[in-house]
Amino acid sequence: MGKLTLKQRLVGTLVAAVGCTSLIALILMLVQNDTVELPPSFQYGIVFDAGSTHTALFLYKWLGKKENNTGVVSQVLVCDVEGPGISSYAHDPPAAGQSLTACLDDAKATIPIGQERDTPVYLGATAGMRLLRLQDANKADQVMEEVAKKIKKYPFDFQGARILLGTEEGAYGWITINYLLERFIKYSFEGMWLKPKEGEILGALDMGGSSTQITFRPRDPLKDPISEVQLRLYGFNYNIYSHSYLCYGKEQAMRKLQIQLLKITNMSQQVYHPCYHHGYNLTLALGDLYNSPCAEKTDAFDPANFVTFLGTSDPGQCLKLVKTIFNFSDCSFPPNCAFNGIYQPPVYGNFFAFSAYFYTFDFLGLAPQAPLPQVLSTIESFCKKDWLMVKTENPNIKDKYLLDYCASANYIMTLLQEAYKFNETTWSNIYFKKKVADTDVGWTLGYMLNLSSLIPSEHPLLMSGVKHEQWAAGVFFIVFALFLSLVVTVILCAVNINY
Repeated sequence: MGKLTLKQRLVGTLVAAVGCTSLIALILMLVQNDTVELPPSFQYGIVFDAGSTHTALFLYKWLGKKENNTGVVSQVLVCDVEGPGISSYAHDPPAAGQSLTACLDDAKATIPIGQERDTPVYLGATAGMRLLRLQDANKADQVMEEVAKKIKKYPFDFQGARILLGTEEGAYGWITINYLLERFIKYSFEGMWLKPKEGEILGALDMGGSSTQITFRPRDPLKDPISEVQLRLYGFNYNIYSHSYLCYGKEQAMRKLQIQLLKITNMSQQVYHPCYHHGYNLTLALGDLYNSPCAEKTDAFDPANFVTFLGTSDPGQCLKLVKTIFNFSDCSFPPNCAFNGIYQPPVYGNFFAFSAYFYTFDFLGLAPQAPLPQVLSTIESFCKKDWLMVKTENPNIKDKYLLDYCASANYIMTLLQEAYKFNETTWSNIYFKKKVADTDVGWTLGYMLNLSSLIPSEHPLLMSGVKHEQWAAGVFFIVFALFLSLVVTVILCAVNINY
């Protein structure tokens, strides 16, 4: 009987030890339990830039956790759509949608599996579609319907296809440049996103095929509220000037020069073109030349007739011809006008000139910057060359590009100096570039940034845990409690057998 009492005491002691050990392990696991926020996952977005001459798909990503309700967006993929701009498919709208297939497939393959349906897709059409809408609204609607129909067949969150306003295009390009240059937000050495204390906001000069835009933050309040665009990014408000000139993109400006020459020569079948190089001849059907809302048709217009332009390599006459397509006399807010009576405050700060600005100046070896005298002499020297010399020096460039560099260079200089009023002092404020921080400069990134504020932020995922030392001690006491429980079990079995 005495031995049994001793074993019972021993069992009781072991059971108490098991209880204490378990309690200690529980306390170690619960006391100082830390909760941490897991890193957010990436969200994705697609923007189609449906320009007048071509279409491109841009895939962006940003962390689900935003900064002041705006995503910190980076470029993942750029895909150039085969073929011309979607406005060129007015005669075959389904082909406009079909042209997007390859790029949509590339985007689908790039986005992580399972995130496609959470990826918003936007298509923004610019000046080419604005012109088609003026020319034939029904055809413009059909083209937009077909591209929307094609995108809807993919497992994305389609948010719509629409024709952007010119001021929107300019404003979004302005957002892109200043975002990439960290003028809105910057990552600090302390690992935080901050608004730079000192950072100049740059202006944007954009030139497409059918329109050109100027956007900047003026020094003084605007006199014409119609030209003001209000934006809110990363918790701060920005008031900017933005204007788009439809029919004054590079392609339409080149067409204006041809039509102006025809007008001067009373629709002659052979016309000397001072901006074309000597030895180059171009024959066009009048129906193709005047097939644009930008073309001012005359009573003598016959679409079946042809005209041949003969190059003369005359830079002086070329510059005079370029100036005839502008109206510098009318101004509703004198002297603050650019051209055609459009109000513009004085240019202020540094500017980024991209798209056709960059391509022209890059070809001439003037990008990203060159002194004004060098720019003028380079353009004059190039325009004096005959066609054979130009072709010999540039064997890998297509004729359709080579023939316009003289005219486009003079057009750009007239626009910048005579219209926008850049002078000898402010010329050095212009930078001609295509990319910033390895990202294409254009309106699509700014569009995505602006829209990211409308996409719900990802709810943070939380995880609870303890420090490693606590975890190790807790595991030790749990194992020790299990060991004591095993000892108690063995003793109880032995007691029952003896009993």
